[in-house]
Amino acid sequence: MTSLTKADIKSSTVQTQIPVISAKRVSYHLYYRVLRGIAKLIVHSKLPPNSNTIAVKQYHPDFEKITGPESRFSLLLSSDDSSRNPLFRNGCVYVPERDELYIMSDLLQSTNSSALPTILISQVSLRREPDNLLQPICAVGWMKLRPPQSIPMPAGACLFADGIMYCSQGTLASDTGGLWYMGWRKAPVPLITSYFRKPFNSIQNIVKDRNNGLWFTDASIGFELDIRPKPKLPNQVYRIDGSGGNVRVVADGFGRPTGIALSPDESTLYVTDTEAVRPDGSTDPTRAATIYAFDVTERSGSPFLTNRRVFAYAVDGVPMAVICDHSGNVYAACGDGIEVWSPGGVLLGLIEVPGGCTSLCFGKKGELFIGAGQRLWVFRLTQQEPTEFRWADLNP
Repeated sequence: MTSLTKADIKSSTVQTQIPVISAKRVSYHLYYRVLRGIAKLIVHSKLPPNSNTIAVKQYHPDFEKITGPESRFSLLLSSDDSSRNPLFRNGCVYVPERDELYIMSDLLQSTNSSALPTILISQVSLRREPDNLLQPICAVGWMKLRPPQSIPMPAGACLFADGIMYCSQGTLASDTGGLWYMGWRKAPVPLITSYFRKPFNSIQNIVKDRNNGLWFTDASIGFELDIRPKPKLPNQVYRIDGSGGNVRVVADGFGRPTGIALSPDESTLYVTDTEAVRPDGSTDPTRAATIYAFDVTERSGSPFLTNRRVFAYAVDGVPMAVICDHSGNVYAACGDGIEVWSPGGVLLGLIEVPGGCTSLCFGKKGELFIGAGQRLWVFRLTQQEPTEFRWADLNP
């Protein structure tokens, strides 16, 4: 757990129900790296954590269709030279209407021993060339926000209606945690805070389907980190209607379910199990670092998950988050960066990120935002509009 110092809290101004911790506008240089003729199974030493570049490994010829012959990337923000806090850790969400990115920090411990740890939300406003919103980003505006008291310890998040649905892990206090919706310039509203009066463990990630149903993972990591009481439920996957009714357990038998994503046609649900990583950051190679796939089927008018199977096992670290592009390729945030798998489970390649990747999401056409602890990157893909960015789905 890293420390949160007074330097990280420069203002207590309240804006749209969220306290602003600090704000600044950053202009940055674009970093380009041309990667030509990368051989399959190329072997090179792992990028050092402080490297200022991103590399690409190609394991299958189809990977070049995703990255292109020339790969461009930019380092948007970094705390390397300031607080060194992991401010870009979880819940990466892109809001296309406002061209903004929201991403959560890791657990930050105050230097005041009597203060409780917290998680901050970074609001990143993207600046592009005028009259050309699809061009590369030229500058960013950055604000660190303290979550509302009703949404302690936010983790994952997703677009919903005209706002964002947040996964609140909760605290040691009773009646905390759950799914909370925040509309644009509106106060947070709870969608669900318990499973039939049994508190959730620590909700981790969430994805929305075309019927506005919400699928989410719940793991006991909060208890492992001493921020949540002893679990009263197994580690499970749930689905709830967007209206707040009909919550159901749809999958169990996980060590620590974390990431979750739907295929483009929503016939397959992917769930990651990160049991191999311990609370102290070490790993147990005998535990799960696995992406599971399920068929989404309808029975008696309700969606069910069937045909559970191993889809992939992470090459390095654990798959903390997962998303799908419009072709059905699966992108997993792992210890070596972003591992990309075909819909058939073939490892196509690796977008190697210094220090690994913990969160990711798609932006405008060809943009892949990468949360890597102390750094926030954007990588340009050749892919067209991905499934995570569907203009028609912004309003249910």
